[in-house]
Amino acid sequence: MTQKKFSLFPYLLQYKWHYLAGILILMLVDLANLYVPQFTGELIDGLTEGIIGQEGVWPLLGRIFAAGVVMMLGRFGWRYCIFGAARGIEYRLRNDMFGHLETLSARYFNSHKTGDLMAHFTNDLQALRMAVGPAVVTAFDAIVMTIMVLVKMIFYVDFQLTLLAFVPLILVAVGCYYYGIEAKKRQTRRQKAFSDLSDKVQESLAGVRVLKAFVQEDADFRAFEEASRNSMEKNLSVVKLRAVFGPALDLVTGISLLLTLLFGGRMVLAGQVSIGKFVAFNSYIGMLVWPMIACGDCINSFSQAAAAFQRIACIFREEPDIVDMSAGEDVHIKGDIALKDLTFTYPDGEEPVLKHVNLHVKAGEMLGVLGRTGSGKSSLADLLLRVYDCKEGTLLVDGRPITEFPLAVLHRDMAYVPQESFLFSDTLEENIAFGLEERISEHPEMHESIQEAARAACIHDNIMEFPDKYQTLVGERGVTLSGGQKQRSSIARALLMDASVLILDDSLSAVDTDTEEQILENLMQQRKGKTTIVVAHRISTLQKADHIAVLTEGELTEYGTHDELLALGGFYAHIYEKQQLEQELVGIQ
Repeated sequence: MTQKKFSLFPYLLQYKWHYLAGILILMLVDLANLYVPQFTGELIDGLTEGIIGQEGVWPLLGRIFAAGVVMMLGRFGWRYCIFGAARGIEYRLRNDMFGHLETLSARYFNSHKTGDLMAHFTNDLQALRMAVGPAVVTAFDAIVMTIMVLVKMIFYVDFQLTLLAFVPLILVAVGCYYYGIEAKKRQTRRQKAFSDLSDKVQESLAGVRVLKAFVQEDADFRAFEEASRNSMEKNLSVVKLRAVFGPALDLVTGISLLLTLLFGGRMVLAGQVSIGKFVAFNSYIGMLVWPMIACGDCINSFSQAAAAFQRIACIFREEPDIVDMSAGEDVHIKGDIALKDLTFTYPDGEEPVLKHVNLHVKAGEMLGVLGRTGSGKSSLADLLLRVYDCKEGTLLVDGRPITEFPLAVLHRDMAYVPQESFLFSDTLEENIAFGLEERISEHPEMHESIQEAARAACIHDNIMEFPDKYQTLVGERGVTLSGGQKQRSSIARALLMDASVLILDDSLSAVDTDTEEQILENLMQQRKGKTTIVVAHRISTLQKADHIAVLTEGELTEYGTHDELLALGGFYAHIYEKQQLEQELVGIQ
C-alpha cells in the first residue's frame, strides 16, 4: 500500500485571498516606509540650502504624517489577514489531525506514547503556525524591503556608496545557509526532547497513585529531572546557535555602517552627496538591518517548521489497519455469531493467540467464556469489535463475514464493557449516556432511561448517595470512584445502548458476589432475545449462560452448559470446585 503524501498546500490554498490581500497591504506599508527617509532628506536639504521656507515645510511634514498613517493602518491590515490565516490553518490542521488519529487502529496507539502525540498538538502545530504566519511576513518583507531599499539607495543617493555598504551583507547569505542546516538538526532534537518530557509528565501524573503507593516519588522525580535536563540542553543548543548568529549579523551590519560613515562622509565633504541624502542613506542602512535580522529569524522559524512538518506528516501517512470493506449499507445485526476454524495472531506477534476455534452463538443466547490469563479471551472480544481483523470467513455475524458490516453498524449494534473501565472527566449522567447519539441537554426525557440503566447495573443507589447525584463530576479516568462503581457505571452505559450484542470483558471482577448475581439477573431479564457474551474468571458469573467456552492457550478445550462441563470433570470443574471451597472458607471466617 502506497503511503499518502501530506502537504500544506491545500490548507494554504483555502486562505489564498487572505495571503494575497495581506501581501499587497504589506507592500503598501513598505512603500510608505521607504519614502519617509526620502521626505526627511528633502526636508533637511531644503532647509540647509534655503530652497524651501516655512510654507514648504508643512507639505513635507504632511507627507511624512500620511506615510505614518498608512503604515499604522496597513500593519493592522496585514496582521489581520496573514496572522488570521495562520490561526485558521492551525485550527483546521489540528482538527484534521485529531480526526485522522481517531481513524487509526489499536496497533498505532500501542506503539506511540500519549505525551509524544500531545507534543504534535502543541509544539509542532505552533511551529507550523509560526512558519505560515510571522515567518511568511518576515521572509516576504525582508526580500521586498531589501530590493526596494537597494533600488532607492542606488537611484536616490549613489550607486558606488550602495555597493560599498552592501558587499559586507553578502556574507550574511553564506552564513544563513549554514545556519539553516545546523538549526534544522538542533530543532529536531529539541522537539524530540520536548515530546519525551511531555510523555513523562503525562505518565507520572496519570499514575501518581501508583507512585505514592510504592513510594517511588524520589525515583520518578529523578527520571523527570533527567528528561527535563535533556529538554533544557536541547533548547540551549538552539539558543547558543542563535546567540552566535545574532551578534554575527550585528557585526556585519556595523561594518556596513562604518564603511558608509567613512566613505559617505568624504563624499559629503566633496560635495558629491548632499547632507539630506546622506542622512536618508544612513536611514536606509538602518532599514537594511531589519531584513538581515529577519533572515535569521526566518531560517530559525522554517527550520522548526520543517522538523514539525516531518513529524506531523508521519501521522497523516499512517493508514488504519481496520477499514470499511462494505458499501455502507444500513443493516441491523441480529446477533448470530459463528467462529469457523478461527486462528488469530496479533500484527506484531509471532505466535497465534487463538488457534482453530470453532463455536456458534445463536441470536439471543448468552455465551460465557472462561480461561486463564493470556488464554485469548480478550482477543476474542477484540475480533468481534474489529479492533483487529482475522482471516476472511473465519468470523461470521448473521451468516456473513464480519468485514461485510460497516464499522458504524458494528459499533452501534455491539455494546462493549472493557476490562479497565474508562470514565471521562464529566458528570456521571454524561458518562452513562456517552454511547447515545442524542445529547441529554436536547432530550430531557432521557433522564429516566439513564436511571433505568443505572438500576439494572446496580449503581443507581450509590449515585443517589452522592451530594450531586447524577450531576456528580468524576475525576480523570473516573479516579474519584471505586473500581466496582466504575465497572457498574460502564455496564450502565452499555445497557443504555440496548444493542443487539453485549460483550462484557471481565467487567464484574471488582463487584461483590451478591451485586454480581443481581446484575446478571437484571441482564437476563432485560436482554431476552439479545446476544450476550460474558468473559470472566469467576464461575458464578458464567454458570447461568446457555453455553460456556473454556479457552486454554488459545484453544477451545471445553464447550457446553454448566452441568455438562461439571460432568466432564475438566478444567471448568476444577475451577468450580476451587472457587466453591474458597467461598466456604470465607463463610467460615
